[in-house]
Amino acid sequence: MDRAAVFDVDGTLVDTNHLHVVTWWEAFRQAGHDVPMHAVHRAVGLGSADLIAHLLGDGRDKDRDGELSTAHKALYGQYFDRLPALPKAGELLRRLHRDGWAVVLATSASGAELGALRRAVDADDAIVGTASAEDVQEGKPAPEPVEHALELAGVPASRAVFVGDTVWDMRAGSKAGVRCVGVLCGGIPRADLEGAGAEAVYADPAELLERLDGSPLARAS
Repeated sequence: MDRAAVFDVDGTLVDTNHLHVVTWWEAFRQAGHDVPMHAVHRAVGLGSADLIAHLLGDGRDKDRDGELSTAHKALYGQYFDRLPALPKAGELLRRLHRDGWAVVLATSASGAELGALRRAVDADDAIVGTASAEDVQEGKPAPEPVEHALELAGVPASRAVFVGDTVWDMRAGSKAGVRCVGVLCGGIPRADLEGAGAEAVYADPAELLERLDGSPLARAS
């Protein structure tokens, strides 16, 4: 395979962003922090440490970051057995695999959470590798997750497309030198995705699959 389709997972392939919003909001509330849900939503897609720093700032008690992260994991973990894949997510990955793409995931999830997400997508037969939070020093918007995904695929940035749902995804992909495609199913506005580097934006995996032949993935072929 000489081309790579790199996918974010939360909000891109699995409909989890609002679950993250609620569970992060509750974790902050339990720790005595009043963080508006709209602010949490904008931060979803960052790794846990970066999300906490982004929302609470440098003046927080950093010794309690671990407690916040643990609380979020426990709250979010209650949904692991029923995470809903977005429409046609698995079908899209299998179609790309059949068309000769190396399909790689680039996600801030790891461990049991990543396992639950992959079960929801149900397309392991099409996925050649995963760049998870455990594999990189810096998460999105740094380019390292996308760069590691390209290493797993053995494909240069010029032969790759990254699909994601947040500005953090688009910035990471742009810094890594790949073409970026946005999806709206994570709840981030089209203008924000385009402003962060999205070459094209689709409603969800189903629309991308339907319009695949005219998409940046077709042009990268």
